[in-house]
Amino acid sequence: MTLHTADLLVCTTCRSAAPVNPLATPDPELRAGAELAAALLQDPPEGLRIIPVECLSNCARGCTIALRKPGAWTYVYGNLTPEVHLPDIIEGARKYRDADAGLVPWRERPEHFRKNCIARIPPLEAPNV
Repeated sequence: MTLHTADLLVCTTCRSAAPVNPLATPDPELRAGAELAAALLQDPPEGLRIIPVECLSNCARGCTIALRKPGAWTYVYGNLTPEVHLPDIIEGARKYRDADAGLVPWRERPEHFRKNCIARIPPLEAPNV
């Protein structure tokens, strides 16, 4: 049994800024967010729980994901496409999983994460929250 130390939430209702590749899925009407969730669920990185969710309210900025874990900052990233950003998502999620309090040094994040962070949310346990 794999111990999940972090959650990767994937918006399944997101539409990609780029057209969905109709050859990548059996259903060409599948939204890009659902396609991204399906790709991540095929081979989830160890220690990460992939959670498909409906609407992360970032509709104008392509596919959106969020990374969270207990006692850590939560990050929301957008402008993702399944065909291009899957390796960046996996790399960034692994680094987040392994980082104390979820704080991956900025220069160590995948470039797409550096340029497309939508929100950074403090842990529930943070003082003064």
